[in-house]
Amino acid sequence: MDSMETRRNAIVELINEHGTVSFSQIKDAFPNVSEMTLRTDLRLLDEARRIVRIHGGAKSVQVVIGTDDYLSNRSVRNISEKQKIAEKALTLLRPDTTIFVDSGSTTTLLARQFPDQSNLIYTTGLSCATELANLSKPTVMIPGGALNRYSQSVCGISAVRELERVNFTQTFLGVTGYSSRTGFTCGSNDEAILKQTAIEQAEQAIVLMDSSKIGVWSTFGICGLEKIHVVVSDGNLPEEFLGECEKAGVMVL
Repeated sequence: MDSMETRRNAIVELINEHGTVSFSQIKDAFPNVSEMTLRTDLRLLDEARRIVRIHGGAKSVQVVIGTDDYLSNRSVRNISEKQKIAEKALTLLRPDTTIFVDSGSTTTLLARQFPDQSNLIYTTGLSCATELANLSKPTVMIPGGALNRYSQSVCGISAVRELERVNFTQTFLGVTGYSSRTGFTCGSNDEAILKQTAIEQAEQAIVLMDSSKIGVWSTFGICGLEKIHVVVSDGNLPEEFLGECEKAGVMVL
């Protein structure tokens, strides 16, 4: 592999890792490469559909098409924080109730540690269903719908219609980010609608979110804090967000 191909592969890896990068970040990452060469690299990578050029930088194709990055990539980030969140979320579980478990890397960790107790569990996450299949007492349901092969989840109108017929005691929700301007967001319109449905059908809506997602926003809005009852995080949430939760009456674990 020549140096040009190696450099372009490294640029793609950098963009995929961060989702969105500015041109100045790319220049900082490749200080020995001229600005003209880097701009040519971005143009050709964009033409090859390996990245998407935007004003002032570039975005990962995985983010632009609404996948919020591959599940396999997310599952190796912030592992210790996500483990803490899953352990805290376990304390909220109640037997003999109907529960919705969203797709995602943090909810997969929750499913992996789920107690073998009587629950009716709906999940749109294939990785969550695989973990829950190790248990004998819960009944696990996967709504029908379209497969998102990147996030390994089910979404679409069929899944939404099925969830509309179920009343959940608790919904455990994954999100891409939160900002005070946009509320909770994700990168797929179909998944945003599904998450909204799971929230509306639940007595208690619980967001599982590590602190790195504060101040981050994605394309599609899910809801504001007023729709959420509990936020489970890693203990490192900023004071400003904690104040917003207190004002909205949201419990923080």
